[in-house]
Amino acid sequence: MTDMTAPFDGRRWHDMGGDIAGPIPDASHDFALWEKRVDALMIICSSKGHFTVDGLRRVLEDMPPSSFEEMSYYERWIASITQNLIEDGVFTTSELGQRITDVKQRGTTYGEAADA
Repeated sequence: MTDMTAPFDGRRWHDMGGDIAGPIPDASHDFALWEKRVDALMIICSSKGHFTVDGLRRVLEDMPPSSFEEMSYYERWIASITQNLIEDGVFTTSELGQRITDVKQRGTTYGEAADA
C-alpha cells in the first residue's frame, strides 16, 4: 500500500521497479481456462483496433492502489479490456449488466447451463 506521508518520488502505485519484494517464484503453472480466454480476448480485440497496449495500460494505471491487492493479474486485465471496449462503443455498461444477468441465470456448471 502506498504511504501517503512519504515524499512523492514521481512514481505511481503500480511502479514497483527497484522495490524490495522478496524472491520471485519461478515455478511455472498452468493457466485457468478463463485466464486463457482473457488473453485471447485481448489479442482479438486489439487486432480489430478496439484499443492499443497504451489504452490498456492507461486503465490499469488509473486503477486505485487497492486493485493490486484485491484483484489478480487477469482480473485487472479483464477490467481494462472491458473499460476500453465500453469507451470504443462496442457495448454499453447497461448491455454488459444485462449480459452478466443472463449468464448468471444459466447456473454455475456446464450441466445447469445446458438445461437453461
